[in-house]
Amino acid sequence: MEIRASSEPRKPALIQARPEPIEIDLQSTAIIVVDMQNAFVSKGGFFDLMGIDVSQCQKAIDPIKEITSAARAKLIKIIYIAFRYSPDLCELGNPSLPYWYKEARSYREHPEWRDKLLIRGTWGADIVKELEPQEGDILIEKPRYSAFFGTSLDVTLRTLDIKYLVFAGVAMNICVEASLRDAYYNGYFPVLIVDATAPIGPAYMQDATIFNVKECYGWITTKKELVSGLG
Repeated sequence: MEIRASSEPRKPALIQARPEPIEIDLQSTAIIVVDMQNAFVSKGGFFDLMGIDVSQCQKAIDPIKEITSAARAKLIKIIYIAFRYSPDLCELGNPSLPYWYKEARSYREHPEWRDKLLIRGTWGADIVKELEPQEGDILIEKPRYSAFFGTSLDVTLRTLDIKYLVFAGVAMNICVEASLRDAYYNGYFPVLIVDATAPIGPAYMQDATIFNVKECYGWITTKKELVSGLG
């Protein structure tokens, strides 16, 4: 992992956001791209096989590309989060636990989907081609919805002296929100990019997450407002 060092003075950026604008130190900021994997985003992946409309997830690709491009130009660290299991599914835990019962169902009932799910080394677990991590980016694997649970994310962020986390990816109301909540609990300043994330489920799920973040857990903004604020 490359640790960025610079003698240049810090240049805070003002991001138009809600419930109020937020000033961020670019050298202490990271873009967190959550679960933009074939299983969730691509036709033929897990979500698609489950009958979930992945077109909303696919709409997040171009905004994330624009955000990460603008961020790299400012030397902002890009951190990809990938939901992945070992081939033996050991991260699912003991079969007596509810997480194993709920999360392992597709693996038990549809062994033919194995390469379309989240097993490390398969197409389903890969980041979509349009957003493949670049040199200098960081990739962190997670075994649960939150990017902080059972991962090195917190240690990595503190090593890099990161304070502000800008969230994009899928699903807004599940893994993104779970990660953002834990970011808040761990003392970070979370910012949700509403048009660079996508929910699953009814439309009100997106409204609920936006309400939760705006009222309790952080700030919401748009791709345009973020890129404009970065300068």
